[in-house]
Amino acid sequence: MKKTLISLIPILVLIAMLAFNISILGSDSIQGASQVALLFASGVAIWLSMWLFKAPWKAFEEAIKANIGNVTSAIVILLLIGAISGTWTMSGIVPTMICYGVKIISPKLFLPAACLICAAVSLMLGSSWTTIATIGVALLGIGKAEGFHEGLIAGAIISGAYFGDKISPLSDTTVLASSISETPLFTHIRYMLITTVPSFVIALTAFTVIGLTGTPDNPADMSTFTGILSSKFHITPWLLIVPLLTGVMIARKMPALIVLALSTLMAAVAAVVFQPDIIREIGQNAALKHGIEGPLTHWKLMLAGTIESIYNTVPVETGDPHVNELVSSRGMIGMLNTIYLIICAMCFGACMRAGGMIDTIIKAMRKFTGNRTGLVTSTVATGATLNTLVCDQYLSIMLTANIFKDIYEDGNYENRLLSRSVEDSATVTSVLVPWNTCGMTQATILATPTLVYLPYCFFNILSPLMSILIAALGYKIFKKN
Repeated sequence: MKKTLISLIPILVLIAMLAFNISILGSDSIQGASQVALLFASGVAIWLSMWLFKAPWKAFEEAIKANIGNVTSAIVILLLIGAISGTWTMSGIVPTMICYGVKIISPKLFLPAACLICAAVSLMLGSSWTTIATIGVALLGIGKAEGFHEGLIAGAIISGAYFGDKISPLSDTTVLASSISETPLFTHIRYMLITTVPSFVIALTAFTVIGLTGTPDNPADMSTFTGILSSKFHITPWLLIVPLLTGVMIARKMPALIVLALSTLMAAVAAVVFQPDIIREIGQNAALKHGIEGPLTHWKLMLAGTIESIYNTVPVETGDPHVNELVSSRGMIGMLNTIYLIICAMCFGACMRAGGMIDTIIKAMRKFTGNRTGLVTSTVATGATLNTLVCDQYLSIMLTANIFKDIYEDGNYENRLLSRSVEDSATVTSVLVPWNTCGMTQATILATPTLVYLPYCFFNILSPLMSILIAALGYKIFKKN
């Protein structure tokens, strides 16, 4: 008991520091204060582990190297997502999707429509990250234009994206959870529908009610908004070829890094072809900013503007501050704070793990696995807790499945119950933790702090609760023959 309480100290220190930072700095805490909190909590974990548990320093070094090594591909993906954000905006792809979306989607049905669209796209692509970074960004723009609160829009987008991701056979998290628990993939997906569909229906109903009862109705403002975008950007359906080809590449299971890189390249070419005036303006501003004097040729300005839109934060002046905020891109530079935060989060998770603190906390939770409901509740709680400790969705899935695999075997429960319980917790709650890789990434992509969208992620909140409820009812929960 004493060791368990000591193991909780770094977590309590982290929570206290993050709460203080947020109360003082708000969403700006991601600029550096949250990173300091994570490193300080890591130091507390190291000090306690070395002093009380006699853990060797070498173990911490090796754990930190391994943890950061595990997220290197995610870091490169984040940089490419930043590049897509810049090129898709400057090429006019996002403005085009916003203009068409405003005309097609009724304001009163926008929230459920956004949730359903993201669910369908994520189901086909098997990637919540890609769905949110592409169609999600466009839907966020449409929602803001129609006057919805950014947290509510982000909640609808994330709820739909994670529902589709969770039941897609193309999803890496779905494949991971089923394979670790030794459950056939489609058996796992069918069994998840028992808890996933009710959670999504309730979430969709909530978004529908909110939309019908509180949607602002301002068609004049919408007309003005789309008019400003049309006057600044060349709006054409030809630009939709880029997201269409991106979706085709993902559906063909091409590696994420290749898909994102090719999508960025296509958008950059589209920017030069369809938005030459904007690219020239960006290139001219870049030259002035870097002190380059004298006239530059047309193609030098175009090249400079294209490169600038890929990597740098680029403002666009439209004459309307709200539209400016919407079409200004952050580029690869805009992802650096998130990458900085991910590295610090990986250090914290590594220190907690190397010091034996995670194992201690998990052992304490095993005491509550005496019956069916307690077992599922413990699994769900462990998955959610590990998302706050190891700060990575994939590690949470693997650790939770490995921890409880023998317990489910001893209880003679089917493997599919374990795989579903893991997905109902570790997969969907990762985006609700501000310092988890998923929480940090989606907050950065949608430019909405995690704690702002968290109350509106109805599906992500309901999924673990639905898993516990179904376990308590005993519906379709069987023991092996």
